[in-house]
Amino acid sequence: MIGFSPTEEQDALRSLAHDFAEKEIRPVAAHHDQTGEFPWPVIRAAHAVGIMNTHIPEKWGGLGLGCLEASMIAEELAWGCTGIGTALEANGLALEPVIAGGSDSILERYVAPMTAEPRMAAYAVTEPGAGSDVAGMRTTATRKGDRYLLNGAKMWITNAGVADWYFVVAYTDRDAKYKGMTAFVVEKGWKGVEVGKKEWNLGQRASDTRGITFTDVEVPEENVIGKVGGGWLLAMGAFDHTRPLVSSAAVGLARAAFEHARQYATERKSMGTAIAGHQAISFLIADMAKDIEAARLLVRQAAWMKDSGQRNTMYASMAKCFAADTAHRVATDAVQVFGGYGYSSEYPVEKLLRDSKIFQIYEGTSQIQRLIIAKELFERAR
Repeated sequence: MIGFSPTEEQDALRSLAHDFAEKEIRPVAAHHDQTGEFPWPVIRAAHAVGIMNTHIPEKWGGLGLGCLEASMIAEELAWGCTGIGTALEANGLALEPVIAGGSDSILERYVAPMTAEPRMAAYAVTEPGAGSDVAGMRTTATRKGDRYLLNGAKMWITNAGVADWYFVVAYTDRDAKYKGMTAFVVEKGWKGVEVGKKEWNLGQRASDTRGITFTDVEVPEENVIGKVGGGWLLAMGAFDHTRPLVSSAAVGLARAAFEHARQYATERKSMGTAIAGHQAISFLIADMAKDIEAARLLVRQAAWMKDSGQRNTMYASMAKCFAADTAHRVATDAVQVFGGYGYSSEYPVEKLLRDSKIFQIYEGTSQIQRLIIAKELFERAR
């Protein structure tokens, strides 16, 4: 039987996240956008109420929530502010492959402490010359006794400046191509780890984005995640969990932009009537509403499939692509509804438009999502 009503627990989680976004995130969103300060007070408050790191298994002190529940939380946090939402949610991308492939010792040392206090982690895979093309990675890890010497550079790493540890993928055997990539947990405080300056980005400025350089960093062999040569699969497999959550955040931003546009359209008058009465405006807002609903349904299908143990790679990419494109289009149209006021930073939709663009870029561009969808479609047809 198919149903669309959330359970009582899911609805309570969504309400908790919405109230938190309304009371803790929205009042400070403009400040963090203007200053770029990392939102530590919000992070601490979110950790205290239990809406961070929700998929950490109960064995390690977490709630063990599914992808569907996490997607509901992510939408509400992003409704508050996607910059702060990204700061709150970025741990998930670092945690997912470590939970999937890490030993009990690794999980006890690095994952369990994150449930006890508000600690941060970062997923360090992207490089200056290797974004969507992960095979172009140049970072290497050379075996030396019971350790690996890590050398290379990562770029555009969310949480880099505030994380205690990084999930890092490097080549241990370049000749083996993607089967020669190995994953590690690398602590920020180790000798040879150098974190770059905070990037001042177009949007989502509350999020901490930096480069990281590794110079002869000694990584103990026990910090290998999964098997030697299995890093690429772990890194890519994490997206099946996190892309539905990023997609949910895009839905949250689109919903915020839609709500602002709808409200403004009832207040702003032109030619003697509220602009909501003009078909040109009402159709824009109608398109916003239908696309937001469609995006949310795709997100929830992708999340439900993950929780059901089904391979959701194609649907996660569909959700990511459609929701990201929807968020950017809805934010653009919201600025159009506001007219000249929408172009001013005094009004909320200007920030939403800036924040929306990154959804078409991070965790795989919209073009990469289309490549994945096409690959899945044609491979399944064989």
